[in-house]
Amino acid sequence: MAQYFQIHPNTPQLRLIRQAVAILRQDGVIVYPTDSSYALACRIDSVKALERIRRIRQLPEKHDFTLVCRDLSQVAKFVRLGNQAHRLIKTLTPGPYTFILLATREVPKRLKHPSRKTVGIRLPDHAVAQALVAELQEPLFSTTLILPGEEMALDDPEGIRSRLESQVDLIIGCGVVPYEPTSIVDLTEDLPKVVRLGRGREKLEAVLGSPHG
Repeated sequence: MAQYFQIHPNTPQLRLIRQAVAILRQDGVIVYPTDSSYALACRIDSVKALERIRRIRQLPEKHDFTLVCRDLSQVAKFVRLGNQAHRLIKTLTPGPYTFILLATREVPKRLKHPSRKTVGIRLPDHAVAQALVAELQEPLFSTTLILPGEEMALDDPEGIRSRLESQVDLIIGCGVVPYEPTSIVDLTEDLPKVVRLGRGREKLEAVLGSPHG
């Protein structure tokens, strides 16, 4: 049965964050809040935990995985980050954006897109997500908590608890987090390409102009 922590969304209790990170370090799978939805997460080098997340979400082999990072210096270790991409990410983050970039050798092969060798990067604007990666001192593998056959992410921690408490190790409750997909920007080429307009679209359009892609 999963543990359940009620953590303040703006001022996370450090004691509970440390306990959550201890669970992650023991190959745990957690549910945690971001600025766009609740998500599943584990350490990037935990093969067992990653496979559990694959089973929960029934993810295909070519699913684009995402790393949630602490800051741009950490991002630069895991992806090829040119000057233009660096400036764009710095301008837009923290925020509800997923950036697709070419992965470096620091990213485990199982997390890269099998043909494109890319990975998604997130720097979410949520205090709990930020506290987790700061305490862990490494990125989190993360994927939105959308269950098989459903189109919307689960948004209520009590509902998540009733449906997933036997499949994960920890659920972090921060109240209802309404689901709105992130905006996705492909930064693998010279010019940014907007793959999906979602949450944060107004700021993205202001920075890149419209139309784009």
